Amino acid sequence: MTTAKRSALVTGATRGIGRGIAERLAVDGFDLTISARDPEALAATADHLRSLGGVTVVARAGELGEPDDITAVVEAHRMAHGDLSVLVLNAGVGSLGKIGDIPMHRFQRLVDLNLRAPLLYLQAALPLLRAAAESDPRHGAKVIAMSSITGVYAEPQLAVYGATKAALGMLIETLNIEQGSSGITGTAIAPGYVDTDLAAWKHDDLSPDSMMPVSDVAELVGSLVAMSRRTMVGQVVMARSSSDGRRA
Repeated sequence: MTTAKRSALVTGATRGIGRGIAERLAVDGFDLTISARDPEALAATADHLRSLGGVTVVARAGELGEPDDITAVVEAHRMAHGDLSVLVLNAGVGSLGKIGDIPMHRFQRLVDLNLRAPLLYLQAALPLLRAAAESDPRHGAKVIAMSSITGVYAEPQLAVYGATKAALGMLIETLNIEQGSSGITGTAIAPGYVDTDLAAWKHDDLSPDSMMPVSDVAELVGSLVAMSRRTMVGQVVMARSSSDGRRA
């Protein structure tokens, strides 16, 4: 029996965790659509991904805070690949601030980019996910959302960031209730500090070799998307082995 070609859409794919996930999916043979803000970095990443697995890669630049850009990214995927086997909601933004100090404009930015944008991606992509679930009775369709351990356990100065990530996790849990029976299942991955350039500001307190490697996150994603549609994994917390398991 011939298995239909699977495809994935990865946001924030030009660096860090998003790039690592895109690389893993390319090696596993997924056709890809990748999105990020920088067109030049996006084009270079697309060439790199093509070299890994000989897959089709569509690169579509866009701003996470612009609803029209989100619609355009999903439409670019539809035009190139038809349906959507895996949606990876990786792009987002972080910000430090104590509860009594964080300004409302920063609060709104975190909500817009970490919660509204993933919801808009889900709304735009659901028809493509449903089509993939119907055509792939083995795997169904998957949604992978990059949450944070700070959305599960409180961390000083990360209250608003953690709150948006907790809400993202609940969005995925509700998606599972609403869509699981149709073959669409989601997982919110909630890691502590991962060794990327975005975590470089913590190097005075945590050495890079105490942080989790991007490859471990990508390995988890590879396993999740290989699972059958009969299994649902709503949330996975990934903690640094040098921590107590409840801190970033």
